[in-house]
Amino acid sequence: MSTPDTRPDTRPDTRPETRPAATPGGPSGRTRPRQSTRTPNRRFVAVALLAVVAILAGLVGPTVWAKVTGTTSGNTSAKDRIAAAPPPLLFAASQVATTATDVAAQHQQASELIASWASAHGTRTDDKAFVAWLEQVFPAPPPSLASEMPTVVALDRARTAPGVAAATWLETYGKKDIWKLYAHDQKEVLDPSTGKDRKAEEKAVLKMSKQVADDLGTRYGSSAPYVRMPSLRKDHTVTSGQKCPCSYPSRHAAAAAASRTVLGTLMPDRVAQYRAMESQVDYSRVYMAGHFPGDIRAGALLGDVIGDYFLITRNDVAPSRLG
Repeated sequence: MSTPDTRPDTRPDTRPETRPAATPGGPSGRTRPRQSTRTPNRRFVAVALLAVVAILAGLVGPTVWAKVTGTTSGNTSAKDRIAAAPPPLLFAASQVATTATDVAAQHQQASELIASWASAHGTRTDDKAFVAWLEQVFPAPPPSLASEMPTVVALDRARTAPGVAAATWLETYGKKDIWKLYAHDQKEVLDPSTGKDRKAEEKAVLKMSKQVADDLGTRYGSSAPYVRMPSLRKDHTVTSGQKCPCSYPSRHAAAAAASRTVLGTLMPDRVAQYRAMESQVDYSRVYMAGHFPGDIRAGALLGDVIGDYFLITRNDVAPSRLG
């Protein structure tokens, strides 16, 4: 009997290749070639990279991330946004002095208006009724507003690169973020409950200021200086017949005055700082031909009244103390 051959078979396999059945609907009835196990899955790599980016963004924080990428997150705080874009050199006190005087002069009329409201409505909170009343009694733009154009033109001719940089920063951050940051700073030295309420109140102050200023701007339709004289802002395009942006009253000035009134009254040792910043914001709006001085005075009046309303309705400040 012969012994079996146990040597390995080295002959080539001549059997026909057996392929799996094609997937229905595949191109030409054939299956796609299998991806090599040596090539990383592109989708896996992309997901992994995104995960690393998300982790890094969380670790470094929004401020650093904004500086690295040149972008800002919609979820950043006013503190983060200003930290990511700190202010340049601002205007000298001598430059803003006239604006500061104009703004301070509105306080007496504001006190008279809030006294009129309080005599009819008391000190209870009724924001809807107050806004309707304020929009009804607020003074219309004076006929002399356009006569202030020479002041705006003179500032245009005296503009400097540092001045434009200061005004641009103030325009960007002076409407809300500066005042939110001041409220945040107060929160840091108050007990948690009071600090939280302070920030919420400032947010409500800014919201009301914007609402009333926008409503009055739409009602009166008073064109901004650069709309009337487009050469004042060559970086803006003004079309024939364009009426707005409408600048009476100034929204920036209203927000600044309302915030300074509330935050400064509740923390008097900081009111000088708030007044100084208010003057910077207000002056910058005339400097860049966004407003006439009369728009700023109206905005300050509006903000003073709104600030006084918040003081008497939410902070137990007697109306007699506001005169």
